[in-house]
Amino acid sequence: MTQQKQMKKISNKEIQWADRTLSLEVGKMASQADSAVLVKYGDTLVLVTVVEAPPREDVDYFPLVVDYEERLYAAGRISTSRFIKREGRPSESAILNGRLIDRSIRPLFPKDLFNEIQVIVTVLSYDQENDPDIVALIGASVALSISSIPWDGQVAAVKVGYKDGQFVLNPTRSDEESSDLSLTISFNKDKVVMIEAGANQVSKEIFYEAIQFAKKSVEPVFALIEELTKEVGLKKHKILVEEIDLKVKNEIVNHIKENFKAKLFNPEKGAEESASEDFKEEIYAKFEGKLSKTEMGRIFEKTVKEMVRERIVDEETRPDGRKLDEIRQIDSEVGLLPRAHGSALFQRGDTQVLTVATLGSTSLEQLIEGMEGEATKRFMHHYTFPPFSTGEVRRLGAPSRREIGHGALVEKALRSVIPNEDDFPYTIRLVSEVLSSSGSTSMAATCGATLSLMDAGIPIISPVSGVAIGLVEEGDKFKILTDIQALEDFYGDMDFKIAGTEEGITAVQLDVKIDGLNDEMLKKALESGEKGRAFILSKMLNVLPRSRKEISKYAPQVTVLHIPPKKIGEVIGAGGKTINKIISETGVAIDIEDDGSVMISSTDENGAKRAADWIKALTHDVKPGEIYEGVVKRVVDFGCFVEILPGKEGLVHISQLAPYRVEDINKEVKVGQKMKVKVVEVDNQGRINLTHKSVT
Repeated sequence: MTQQKQMKKISNKEIQWADRTLSLEVGKMASQADSAVLVKYGDTLVLVTVVEAPPREDVDYFPLVVDYEERLYAAGRISTSRFIKREGRPSESAILNGRLIDRSIRPLFPKDLFNEIQVIVTVLSYDQENDPDIVALIGASVALSISSIPWDGQVAAVKVGYKDGQFVLNPTRSDEESSDLSLTISFNKDKVVMIEAGANQVSKEIFYEAIQFAKKSVEPVFALIEELTKEVGLKKHKILVEEIDLKVKNEIVNHIKENFKAKLFNPEKGAEESASEDFKEEIYAKFEGKLSKTEMGRIFEKTVKEMVRERIVDEETRPDGRKLDEIRQIDSEVGLLPRAHGSALFQRGDTQVLTVATLGSTSLEQLIEGMEGEATKRFMHHYTFPPFSTGEVRRLGAPSRREIGHGALVEKALRSVIPNEDDFPYTIRLVSEVLSSSGSTSMAATCGATLSLMDAGIPIISPVSGVAIGLVEEGDKFKILTDIQALEDFYGDMDFKIAGTEEGITAVQLDVKIDGLNDEMLKKALESGEKGRAFILSKMLNVLPRSRKEISKYAPQVTVLHIPPKKIGEVIGAGGKTINKIISETGVAIDIEDDGSVMISSTDENGAKRAADWIKALTHDVKPGEIYEGVVKRVVDFGCFVEILPGKEGLVHISQLAPYRVEDINKEVKVGQKMKVKVVEVDNQGRINLTHKSVT
C-alpha cells in the first residue's frame, strides 16, 4: 500500500478561544511524517506527528502507539540533576497525557484496521499557564483528520473548572488551584468520547452541567478543524481485508454457539475467562489448516461478543446471571498486616485488592521535576498489577502505563478528602496490590484505599467508594450495566469509572469503544454510578464506620511546634550543627518550614519529647526573674558561665556566687557542677547576667 504524505502547502488557521488565540499550522515542519501539525494556545506550542506502517503478520489487535514527549527547554529549564541533563524516561504526567490522547482517538478507528500507527507529541513551548494536554489532543485530531489514514473523527477537547458557582473555560494553572472541579473532556461532535476529572465532592447535576458547558464551548474548535481539513486534507485510503472461506467461517461460528454457551453464561461461578483460551485451542485443533489462527481467533472473539451483547440487550441477562443494576458480592477486611500502619482487603466478585497505608514525616514528600519546575507531593497512591492476578506468566518490570494511570485515578479520587498538613502533618503513601482481577480493579483499589486510610487512623474528611458502569449499544437500543466484570468490559462499549463520597463526585474516568455517548446515556450512567457507590459505601462502613481514633503504634508520632521564623537559624545552627546534634541524640526526624512550623517525628515518644523540649529551649526568650537549673560550662577569674538552656549561657559574676566574699573561685565552682540560678538582666547585646546567691 502506497501511503500519501502530507501536503507541502503551508496553511495557518486561528480563532479566539477563552480570550486566548488557538492556532493550527500545517506544512511547516516534519515533512517526512504522514501528517504533522503545530498547535499553539497562548504561548504553549506542541508539534504532533502521525506515521502509519503496514500491518505485521498475525497481529489480531490494533497497534496504536501514542508517545507524549516533554522537553525541559519548552519552559526554559535545565534538569537539576548533577549527572543527567537530557530528558530520560517519560514522567508520570507525560504518560497520563499520552493515555488521555490514546483514549480519545482510539475508539474512532475502523475495527478492521490493523496497521501500525504512531502518534508523537513533542512539547516545544510551555507558558506555565496553558496545559499542553488539551493542545496536544486537538493536534492529534487535526493530524489524523488531514492524513490519509482511515479515522472517523474529528475530536476536540476542552477543560472546565468550577469556581464560586461558575464554570470556567480552559482554566489556567493558577485558576485550577482554587477550583472545585478539574474536568478534561473530548467530544466527537455532540458525543462524549473521553472524560478525566477530579472534583471536590460535586453533585452529579453540576457534573452533568459542566459537560453541557464543555460541549457548547468546543463548537468553535470543530469548525476550525473542519475548515483546515477541507483545505489540506488527503483522501482516506482503503483498508485491505483478507478474504476468507465463508463456509469454514460459518462452521466455526456454529461450533462456538453450540458448544461455548454453557461455559459463557454460568450464574454459579460467572464467566470462566480461562475457558475461553481452552476453547480457542479446541477450535484451532478442529479447524487446523482451513484458516490461520489469527483469523480463527478473530471469528471467536466476534462471535462471543455478539452472544454476550444480544443476551444483555434482548434478555437483560448478564453472563454471571446478575440483573443489570446488581453489584457482585462484597467482602472487606481491615487490619490484616500487623506491622503496617493501615491495611485493607477489598473484594468484589472475583476482583480482590489489598491496599496498605504507610505514614512518614513530611520530609519524605515526593519531589517531582518537570516542565512546570519542581513540586512536592505528600499524598501518593501506587497501583500494582502482577501477572498472577489474571493467571498469567509475565515478566515483572517497571510500572506499565496502565498501572500508572490506575494509580493516578485512585489518587485523584481520594485527594480531596485527605486532611491538610496543618491538621495531619504526615506524608501518606498508599499501595494497592491487585491479587485477583475480574473487572474494575481501580475502583476496588479506591474502596480498599479508603478503608486502609481509616484503619491507619487518618482523619479523612469523608469515605470514598467507586464503581465501574458499563454500556452495551445495539442499534437504537442500549443497556447500562452496574459493576462490570472483565468479560463485560472486554465485550462492552464503555468503562465509566465514578468515585465519590455521600456528598458528591471526587473522580471520573470514561473510556468508550463506540463513537461516543449521547446525553441520555450520560444521565443514566451518572444515576447508576450514584446508586452503586452508595450501596458499596454502606458495605464498607459496616466493616469500619469511621477512622480509628489513634494511629498505629508502629507509625511515627509527630509533634508540631511553632517558633518565630527569626529563630530558625538558632535551631539549625552553624552548618546544621545544632539540628544534627538534636537528631543524633534523640533519634528523631525534624522538618522546619519557612513560616516557623517545626515537625518532629519519631516512633520513640521519649525521644520526640526530648527533641521538642530542646527546640523550645533554643527558641525561648530568656526574661529577668526566671529561675533555671543550669550546668557550669566555664570558670574564669571573674565568675563562671552557666548553660541554662541548650546552647544558651549566662554569666554568674563572682560577686553573685555567694552571700559572702569569694576569695578563690576555683574552690567554689567546678566545670560540670549543677547550679540553680536566676536571671538578673538581659542586656541590649543579648548577654545574660545571672545570680546564684539570691536563690540559695
